[in-house]
Amino acid sequence: MTTDAFDDTRQLRLEIAAAAARLVAQDGADYGSAKRKAARQVLGDAPGGSNVLPDNEMIEEQVRLYNALFLADSQPARLFQLRTIALQVMEALQQFHPLLSGPVLNGTAGPHDEIYLQLFAESAKDIHIFLLNKNVVLDMSETPHFKGPRYDAVETASFLWKNEGVHAAMYELDDMRGALKPKADGKVVRTDIAGLRTLLSQSQAE
Repeated sequence: MTTDAFDDTRQLRLEIAAAAARLVAQDGADYGSAKRKAARQVLGDAPGGSNVLPDNEMIEEQVRLYNALFLADSQPARLFQLRTIALQVMEALQQFHPLLSGPVLNGTAGPHDEIYLQLFAESAKDIHIFLLNKNVVLDMSETPHFKGPRYDAVETASFLWKNEGVHAAMYELDDMRGALKPKADGKVVRTDIAGLRTLLSQSQAE
C-alpha cells in the first residue's frame, strides 16, 4: 500500500512537471507560476499536498524533453542566438565580472526566454552609471540573492540588447566567492565568459 501511494505521488508529480514544462516552453512562464498553474490543471479541486509538486530540476528535465519533441527544428538555433548575444553583453560588461545563469546557460532557452546575468562591483552604482553612460535605458527592480533568503535582495537592471531582454542582477564583489562552484550533483548554475565561449564552440562543432 505504501508503494502504491508512493507511485501515485510520483506519477502526479511527473504529470504536473510535464504540464508546467508546456507552460514554460509555450508561454514563457516562470517555473514557480507554471508549477502552481499546472497543479491546478492536473489536480482540479482535489486536495494536493506540497509533496506532489515537482522541484525545478524535474520541470527543467521536462522542458528539455518538450524541446526535443516539439521544438527540435528551432530551439537549438534560438539557444545559439541567445548565447551569442549574451556573450556580447558580457564582453561589454567585462569589468564587472559577468556570470550567466538561467535557461540560456542550462540549454533550455526557447522563444520566450531572456538573458540572466550576475554582475559584481564595489557598488551597484558603478554598474548603473556605466550602463547609463552607454545610453542604455534601464528598468530597475530587485532579485532574490542567489545565496538564499538570509541575504538581502539585490538591485537588478533590465534592458534591451539587440532586441533581447537582459536582466543583470548587481552583487558586491565579495559575493563572487564560490559563485562558480557547481552544485553537489555537479550541475553548473552559472558560468563566466570563458565558459560561455566553450559552450558556443561546442554548439558549432555539433
